Amino acid sequence: MTDNSSKLRAAILIVSDTAHNYPSTDRAGDILTATFAQDGGEQWAHVERQIIPDDVSHIQDYIRQWCDHEQHMNLVVTTGGTGFAVKDNTPEAVSPLLHRHAPGLVHGMLAASLQVTPFAMMARPVAGVRNKTLIITLPGSPKGAKENLQAVLKLLPHACTQAAGTDSRTLHAGGLKKLEQEAGIANVTERGNFMTLRHHDHDHGHGHDHSHGSGGHAIPKAHTTSDDHPVSNDPRAGPTRRYRESPYPMLSVEEATKVIREQTPSPKTVKVAVDDSIVGCVLAEDVEAQEAVPAYRASIVDGYAVIVLKGESSTKGVFPVASVSHATPGNISPLKPGQIARITTGAPLPPGATSVVMVEDTVLRSMTDDGKEEKEVEILTGEISLNENVREVGSDIKAGEVILNKGEQITAMGGELGLLASVGKSEVLVYQKPIVGVLSTGDEIVQHNRPGDLQLGEVRDCNRPTIMAAIRSWGFEVVDLGIAKDTPGALESTIRTALRTVSVIVTTGGVSMGELDLLKPTIERSLGGTIHFGRVAMKPGKPTTFATIPFKPTATGDRNGPDATRVIFSLPGNPASAVVTLHLFVLPSLHKAAGVSPEGLPRVWVVMDEEVRCDGKRAEFMRGVVRVREDGSLCAVSTKGGQRSSRVGSLRSANALLCLPVREGVLAKGEKVQALLMGRVAGLGSE
Repeated sequence: MTDNSSKLRAAILIVSDTAHNYPSTDRAGDILTATFAQDGGEQWAHVERQIIPDDVSHIQDYIRQWCDHEQHMNLVVTTGGTGFAVKDNTPEAVSPLLHRHAPGLVHGMLAASLQVTPFAMMARPVAGVRNKTLIITLPGSPKGAKENLQAVLKLLPHACTQAAGTDSRTLHAGGLKKLEQEAGIANVTERGNFMTLRHHDHDHGHGHDHSHGSGGHAIPKAHTTSDDHPVSNDPRAGPTRRYRESPYPMLSVEEATKVIREQTPSPKTVKVAVDDSIVGCVLAEDVEAQEAVPAYRASIVDGYAVIVLKGESSTKGVFPVASVSHATPGNISPLKPGQIARITTGAPLPPGATSVVMVEDTVLRSMTDDGKEEKEVEILTGEISLNENVREVGSDIKAGEVILNKGEQITAMGGELGLLASVGKSEVLVYQKPIVGVLSTGDEIVQHNRPGDLQLGEVRDCNRPTIMAAIRSWGFEVVDLGIAKDTPGALESTIRTALRTVSVIVTTGGVSMGELDLLKPTIERSLGGTIHFGRVAMKPGKPTTFATIPFKPTATGDRNGPDATRVIFSLPGNPASAVVTLHLFVLPSLHKAAGVSPEGLPRVWVVMDEEVRCDGKRAEFMRGVVRVREDGSLCAVSTKGGQRSSRVGSLRSANALLCLPVREGVLAKGEKVQALLMGRVAGLGSE
């Protein structure tokens, strides 16, 4: 089929309350449309689509509209509403409308899905024919919907042509072999794998036997190039079917940083109480003072409140002490002309008082009979002016004045918190800080504090406590997700559970090319996530992976709202790689999600105090120590312990990442280089 008149017509019905209310959140429609275009063998004309809520009547109305008239669709696929949730009613809506059921298509989709995840058993697909239209229900997950459609797509033209009324004898002339060739699929018994219906598989038998003599630690390198692979490994296919080269394009550090910023969700706002828990939060609106500071006329010295009358310049003389005003709440009697009142710093002036004389400008002339109080005091100066030594109402802060601006961060220094408290603010609107879950992966990983000796192959988990400590030091709440084993079900279950309580997940390990590196396929194939990049041209940290997963809140609500997106950083398992990529990629994302600006580590220029070798292909982030010289300039050296990604010792005493340029040769002593500051810079006299 080449012209549109002979092509089949398809419609996609997206069943989702969330997508209906927020169309921008729908990803399934675009993915299924692209699947028809890319994998449909040019047999499908314009694909129509519609988004409707999870409602039986809406589903049935659109199916009837597409099936019950002369210009009917050849195929209707629905996505969403096929699970066990209360509002998952798509099978119940579709089944009564079918005139003939198609259990073979249902079996095919389930068989394909079960090779990806056992959670496929939670799906309730139906398929069949209404009038001359074939109808198939797909899962709501964009990845699951795509995989189910790919599982049967090559057979659908044949089914649709039959359903439309084509003579079966004519259609089957030439036998099964001819039909399989026309559909572009292999016989199942020949290939032994139902999943071959999903893609054009190219089975190449390349045998490589590379023997390398090594002295010391040679840099690993591949000696073959990849063919066209699907995006992630199928964990159930075994080591013989794993990729021999990463299918993910290599991004520069700048490109990866840009992708992270684009895909990190914008900050959300929340009202919080004004107390020490808001340290680190960023204000989401301007804050106005609801009362003046000071709220009353107050003395700025210890002394005596007096009345300075207009036209009278002298206050010199002996005056009776009529009252005492301390910096404590209470009523104060008005001051009359010819009287003075003893007053302390910060205390309110008595009504009628105009100025304050410092105690240093007075002498005591008499006491009360019991000797406990002042009776008369002489003021020695006649030069006290109107309002002298008085802090006027609102002289510090006026009522209604903006005291803090949107985007300002509440720091631990106390200035912002004290300012809010001084004007009586009980709560403020801030950007909600993300909660971060930290997970280690691998059968070889054991708790760092487990008693006893290590067995052969075991490794103590130093990444998780290190990463958790760093994230807490940045002011974010951390959830310990433990250690996940190298099995698809265990990893998927751990991440699914974590998605309910955290908005960012940081994992280490499982992102390289081994047969048990399961994070990428679990994210893509089981969780319906999108891997935005899987390799970065950097040292250390090349296999760093960044992904997002759409998350549908439960009926009880979710802290991130109806269109929540979860962010996953899968960092390399080598300790130095994990720490470098944590600071370089995770911190800026957390800052964006929390409204912090500027994002990421502070960047400064430093002078190298030693010669270091550069890499001509990848940007290198060397762990280093930055200190202040006698002349005030900043200088840097690399840390001791070597810079190999597996060496934990390279992190010891490091307070910066030295951004070495991509070039051949060396960076000479005395040359300048940029440094990202991770910690306190040692000052003069510090070791």
